[in-house]
Amino acid sequence: MTLRIGSTAPDFTARTTEGDIRFHNWIGDGWAVLFSHPKDFTPVCTTELGYMAKLKAEFEKRNVKVMGLSVDTVEDHRRWSRDIRETQGQAPNYPMIGDSDLKVAKLYDMLPADANGGAQARTAMDNATVRNVYVIGPDKKIKLMIAYPMSTGRNFDEVLRVIDSLQLTARHSVATPVNWAQGEDVIIVPAVSDEDARRKFPGGWKTVKPYMRVVAQPR
Repeated sequence: MTLRIGSTAPDFTARTTEGDIRFHNWIGDGWAVLFSHPKDFTPVCTTELGYMAKLKAEFEKRNVKVMGLSVDTVEDHRRWSRDIRETQGQAPNYPMIGDSDLKVAKLYDMLPADANGGAQARTAMDNATVRNVYVIGPDKKIKLMIAYPMSTGRNFDEVLRVIDSLQLTARHSVATPVNWAQGEDVIIVPAVSDEDARRKFPGGWKTVKPYMRVVAQPR
């Protein structure tokens, strides 16, 4: 299966550090972030899991649940959590999927369907492509996909910024410009006519070009 933005996020059942889940049921009516790891006890991922735990409250403010995945067992995840707490100051406070049979990694096209061997027989390099971030909306559609190399730690502040944009643009007929941050001006999408825009944005806007109408962020 080839996944793209707009694809339905594949549903699955899995064992996690917080019990068994069915993914779509776990998401419920809100948003979700699923981020994946090639192996437990790896250095870059250790820093990421700790930082994500520190940001969890920020995701919750946005009605976003967080779930991690690593190609190892739940028991390994629990042992790794102790290292994460010791080195990063915060252990994961969200569920971590045990994907020792590679099922979810294959389902999300992070590993080839013919990849074989369980977690114990595979190294982090064997699983190097299991380094993705997916943002999934209440409709269970994929809204964002980012793939990272093993050597580069992820920027979860950027993921929060993108979620702010996704949630804003889902509610209003706007798009966010380069480097946009919460509270800054946005752009009225070209599909909205000036006539409709007057109803939607009675405070008016600045026309930079006929196709570029800048307006204060809707509330």
